[in-house]
Amino acid sequence: MRASRTLLLLCLTLAIAACGKQQQAAAPHKVASARPAAAAPARTVPMPAAQAAAQATKLARKNEDGSETVEDAAGDSGVHNPLLAAVASTVAATTPMAAAADLTGPTMWQEGVNYTRIVPAQPTDVPAGQVEVLEFFWYACPHCYSLDPMVETWRKSKPAYITFSRVHVTWSESHRALARLYYTLESLGKIEQLHAEVFKEIQVNGNPLVGNDATESERIQAAFAKKWGISEDAFRQAYHSFAVDNTDMPKADVLVQRYRIDAVPTFVINGKYVADVHTAGSPERLMALIGDLAAQEHKH
Repeated sequence: MRASRTLLLLCLTLAIAACGKQQQAAAPHKVASARPAAAAPARTVPMPAAQAAAQATKLARKNEDGSETVEDAAGDSGVHNPLLAAVASTVAATTPMAAAADLTGPTMWQEGVNYTRIVPAQPTDVPAGQVEVLEFFWYACPHCYSLDPMVETWRKSKPAYITFSRVHVTWSESHRALARLYYTLESLGKIEQLHAEVFKEIQVNGNPLVGNDATESERIQAAFAKKWGISEDAFRQAYHSFAVDNTDMPKADVLVQRYRIDAVPTFVINGKYVADVHTAGSPERLMALIGDLAAQEHKH
């Protein structure tokens, strides 16, 4: 029994840890996420050299001994795998939730192991008294897709003092095309209805919703939106609107660079802490960790 559970945990850690920056619209893998100088666990996968060089000067995340650590992890096909989902469900049923509130207890979270502190803390965009939680995600990432139902359940039951926002990564043109789709649907007031459907269209139906260029991507995405009752004219107007072009997309760029997001799904809590499935230990522990860190921030 112990051996079986250990194998399942290992499979889950390797299978659903994260999707990374080098892969395009259909192929995820995991990358290290670096921050301003702070203690940090190893995370994963190399990014394109030019982007790495551009970002390396902005934020750095370090180990307790002052060295930076990045470990490579194998990628996957980017196709939703029912077997991995079954493994995840089995582990979810046997993995204990992290205890709440007191982060210093013997069974609690460890800084530099379960989460990373960002030094210096970064500014947030929420009212006083609110705690900001950001989820960095990518529609073509099967790990984001697998985690999303749990995130949705948490989002609908989270404390009122938590302001939760999703940020779609903008690493390459294909990532940007899907980010534009996300922010277009959000501007149309359709994201509640269609967020899960976009995931399903890509991960289950096999439609990447991205073409060979921006024009083709827009055509494919407009056709998808039309299936859900959004006229082509309304979709295209929102797609090229001032809000999407000059607010949403630039803000996503800034946040991805500020936190040097190289893997998804990744969560940033109140501009101070970073965590993911890999560091937390399981999807259930990740959601508990986010809640605990947010509660700690709210007390202060």
